[in-house]
Amino acid sequence: MARLTIQQSFELAMQHHQAGRLGDAEQIYRQILVQQPQHVGAMQRLAVLAQQGGRRDLALDLFRRAIAVRPDYADAHNNLGNALRENGQFDEAIAACRRAIALKANYPEAYYNLGIALTEKGQVEEAIAAYRQAIALKPGFPDAHYNLGIVLRVKGQIDEAIAAYRQAIAMRPNFPQAYGNLGIALNEKGNLDEAVVAYRQAIALRPNDPETFYNLGTALTGKGRLDEAIAAYRKAIALRPNFPEAHSNLGIALVGKGRLDEAIAAYRQAIAIKPNYPEAHSNLGNALRDKGEPDPAIAACRQAIALRPDYAEAHSNLGNALSDKGQLDQAVAAYRQAIAFSPDYADAHRNLALILLLRCEFEPGWQEYEWRLKVHGKLLPGRASSGPLWDGGDLSGRTILLQAEQGLGDTIQFIRYVPLVIQRGGRVLVQSPKELIPLLRQLPGVERWLAAGQPLPPFDVRCPLPSLPRLFGTNLRNIPAQNQPLLPDPELAKAWRHRLEQQPPGLKVGLVWAGNPSHKNDRHRSIALCQLAPLGTVSGVCFYSLQKAQAAEQTAHPPAGMSIIDWSGELQDFADTAALVAHLDLIISVDTSVAHLAAAMGKPIWLLLPFLPDWRWMLDRDDSPWYPTMRLFRQQSRGNWDRVITRLVQALSKRLKARS
Repeated sequence: MARLTIQQSFELAMQHHQAGRLGDAEQIYRQILVQQPQHVGAMQRLAVLAQQGGRRDLALDLFRRAIAVRPDYADAHNNLGNALRENGQFDEAIAACRRAIALKANYPEAYYNLGIALTEKGQVEEAIAAYRQAIALKPGFPDAHYNLGIVLRVKGQIDEAIAAYRQAIAMRPNFPQAYGNLGIALNEKGNLDEAVVAYRQAIALRPNDPETFYNLGTALTGKGRLDEAIAAYRKAIALRPNFPEAHSNLGIALVGKGRLDEAIAAYRQAIAIKPNYPEAHSNLGNALRDKGEPDPAIAACRQAIALRPDYAEAHSNLGNALSDKGQLDQAVAAYRQAIAFSPDYADAHRNLALILLLRCEFEPGWQEYEWRLKVHGKLLPGRASSGPLWDGGDLSGRTILLQAEQGLGDTIQFIRYVPLVIQRGGRVLVQSPKELIPLLRQLPGVERWLAAGQPLPPFDVRCPLPSLPRLFGTNLRNIPAQNQPLLPDPELAKAWRHRLEQQPPGLKVGLVWAGNPSHKNDRHRSIALCQLAPLGTVSGVCFYSLQKAQAAEQTAHPPAGMSIIDWSGELQDFADTAALVAHLDLIISVDTSVAHLAAAMGKPIWLLLPFLPDWRWMLDRDDSPWYPTMRLFRQQSRGNWDRVITRLVQALSKRLKARS
């Protein structure tokens, strides 16, 4: 066989190299350099091969040797720049790429490598310019479009980044990294549905990438698709067991599902992998608090703060846990610290407001309470969140829209301010939950009542109902009384009166023992019907269930000795409930909207309160300045309802004796 020439040997080595037979290629490159030490092509290709194998020092030496032999060899300068960048020598890398461009102006790959080095150096604007030049020289350059998207996103130009990623994908449809980063950009823009699609496409192309499953879980969590998010996080963890962020975010999704024990385990696993992980410690504190374990929750939040003293969210979470313990001064200090580190932290301001109002510090409390409007961004769905807010001034010649903002109980509590608004002149519109309008429209002076979601007529200013106490300077001495009690529909009231007249004589007591289970404080405020069993020992009382939803099913098996009539299935709305309440002698309720309804109707209402009640019930008093007919029965220690029920029994017995 004829001996190969140097050129033939080089071409054979190139074939081996391109086919992935790197050992064969390297052997031939080295043989060439033995025969011809100044062979620039062999030096260059052997350097590339060394770089591919992670032998950076050898690669750098060979690129430099090639340049020494041929200083005008643009490819060698470009490849040297790439190797220097991988070696962390960014300034030298930038200089090498610029030299390659100086030697070969129309060199898109050199501009591309320059862009990468500039990105690593943090020179984002120059990197963007380099990538754009690479694309101008070579429009069909998907990697340049992709990397341009990365730096545009870093710059905060999310729309342009999305466009760049999409361009890269159009050129290379099987580009998983571009789909993954497109998902991240779409997620940051709030286009969560599109982000999920992009992440799933990336996974279809590269199914063993834990980062993409993790990012998919984040987008699904944002959409409230928690079961899918949990599955995505678990897949990320299966692919990378030591993935602390995936364990921590799994905990967040599990908390959303109410699976607190699993969430706590997930957070602890994240901490076991990464002990100095402040977010996991803070999240663990939240879950422990939700579980009703304030002491370990406080410890977890303090650990997060020790790891990151300026961690505003951990300070706020600490405040929540301290608040649950009843350590209100310390809670206020924690919230103020959170605000000091993050002045626009709406949750911390809102939580501070709730403590200030609970302690009757109304002036600063109402001011801080306005931050609630920035928590999660808006009013409840279906309510206008645009248009100028009323400043409390004269309304002559203007139309004001008053907006119910929170639950039914809040609406009933704050509707008392409507007459004060009417006194300021102008036309008054009120937007309210639909089920309350038949009751509330009794108020005179309101031009129009609107259900949430109903198209709105023109208005000049708006005001959420819970903002009215601040505008009217409400304090303990001037809480406005309701001008008149709420009255039920006469025909409904007549029908219920007739039914109640058929029942045995005795004190007619309505019962509500549970609120909406999705309420964040429901675990503290709601009880089971069986816990009210001691009330059944009081003779001369007939109990009527006003309980709705799943908890109403407990009347099928009432506590021994308690006779309870359950017509709750016929209470279709608040109008029905009001018509029945109108003919009861007393309502005993946990903190729900029915309690507000009964009190606003002027009915005697005994309210059962947890150790740390909602702000409106204040502290250390058994009456409510908001509702004259209300009597408060408070827990004296956390979670202890027994003493509350005992006091209820005593009060009920006393009421019966006074009645006889």
